[in-house]
Amino acid sequence: MSLEIEATDVIKIVLQFCKENGLSESFNAIQNECQVSLNTIDSLENFVSDVNGGRWDVVLPQVAQLKLPRSKLEDLYEQVVLEMVELKEVDTARAMLRQTQVFQRMRTEDSERLARLEHLLGRTYFDAREVYGGSTKEKRRAAIGHSLSQEVSMVPPSRLMALIGQALKWQQGQGLLPEGVAFDLFRGQAQGQRDEVEMYPTMTEYEVRFAAKSHPECALYSPNGQMLVTGSVDGFIEVWDSATGKMKKDLTYQSEETFMMHEEPVLCLNFSRDNELLVSGSQDGKIKVWKIRTGQCLRRFDRAHNQGVTSVSLSKDGSQVLSGSFDGMVRVHGLKSGKMLKEFRGHTSYVNDAIYSADGSQVISCSSDASVRVWDAKTCECVGAFRPPQTTTTTDSAINSVHLFPQNQEHMVVCNRSSTVYLMTMQGLVVKSFASGKREGGDFLACNVSPRGEYIYCLGEDSTLYCFGTASGKLEHVVQAHEKGAIGLAHHPHRNLIATWAEEGPLQCWKP
Repeated sequence: MSLEIEATDVIKIVLQFCKENGLSESFNAIQNECQVSLNTIDSLENFVSDVNGGRWDVVLPQVAQLKLPRSKLEDLYEQVVLEMVELKEVDTARAMLRQTQVFQRMRTEDSERLARLEHLLGRTYFDAREVYGGSTKEKRRAAIGHSLSQEVSMVPPSRLMALIGQALKWQQGQGLLPEGVAFDLFRGQAQGQRDEVEMYPTMTEYEVRFAAKSHPECALYSPNGQMLVTGSVDGFIEVWDSATGKMKKDLTYQSEETFMMHEEPVLCLNFSRDNELLVSGSQDGKIKVWKIRTGQCLRRFDRAHNQGVTSVSLSKDGSQVLSGSFDGMVRVHGLKSGKMLKEFRGHTSYVNDAIYSADGSQVISCSSDASVRVWDAKTCECVGAFRPPQTTTTTDSAINSVHLFPQNQEHMVVCNRSSTVYLMTMQGLVVKSFASGKREGGDFLACNVSPRGEYIYCLGEDSTLYCFGTASGKLEHVVQAHEKGAIGLAHHPHRNLIATWAEEGPLQCWKP
């Protein structure tokens, strides 16, 4: 059963925050615009006690921040004036009658009552029995205190911060937040270290080791940078702490030796933008969608493709899965329906990568047929097709991957099976090319772009990591990442960390 929250309650919590932090202008603006009154006091008992004790210097400032019925305000202010007259503070009482809004309104709407008060100011004596009509000052105070207490409420202090704290504690209890980290409330994620200057890697940060007959076929950092997920040749999907390289045991299912799995090798992975969902594709043409916090499989597409799935990504709203495959097809699958929604036909060989454009209106795919195709995401019409320059005349070079360029979303980085990687427009024009200079045995297998687009990293068939500066257009550094059998690489979303993996040996995480 869902809880219903009144909008006025939310406004009151914001008003309380403004009041407690001295934001009086914001408090008044919100209260006037929303026509919602806070009407709370820190202690109801103390408030009534102050009224009963006639401590008007304490009561009136509190009342000024409350919205009370006119009749009750008039009773209160009248009592204050009467007591001033009794104490012979006539000038102060006269100033209140002239300047206070309560009495200004009384002058037009209840002139007789105001006239009686002004008459008392002109007297040289004060008769309590006459003024209070057979009652007493103490009884009048008690009646006013009781009456006002019906209009106000007492709430615990700092409700906004308390509610946020409770929500974060619940998220932490559910495994959504790691323990002992600061939380970026605005972004809605735990604070992670961010590198201000992009730099290429030079040394190993840590290694992730796998079983003797296993190795990762794919790996990916989560958008918030906290997780590194690997998909292995034995079908296992494992989640690691991206900072330490250790398995994340705060995920209950992993601590219990239960893992997300496919029956065949896992060839591709991708996250939803909110880090909640993980999509995986396998050698047998299946796609699975997981809730990474629980390890639960939320949706499976058992016949997503006829052959291995090489690429998966989620749409911006997380409702559709885009996939590419060895069967030469690019498809879109509905997360809700569990069915294929669209198919993009045109490639004549393996589709190695398929991604959405920055605004989601187009799909960009690349293939072993040496072409890049741009499709209308709605109509599935091919609106553009091109080939990057070929470095050999004998065979067409398969295209491994395409990547949107962070510095210009109308440009893309195209990596084909050669020793040159290209920065190109959506129309197929070459903006810049980056060559390793190696003529044989160094063709690129995989590519990635740094978060701000200052570097392009390519992993060669010689297991060397090539680091190109996009501004200079030059090869700035090389790292021997593995002995042999290199497969792929992944870049951390906001740190200078790069993961590389191969058919043999551990996954390596590199740092500057």
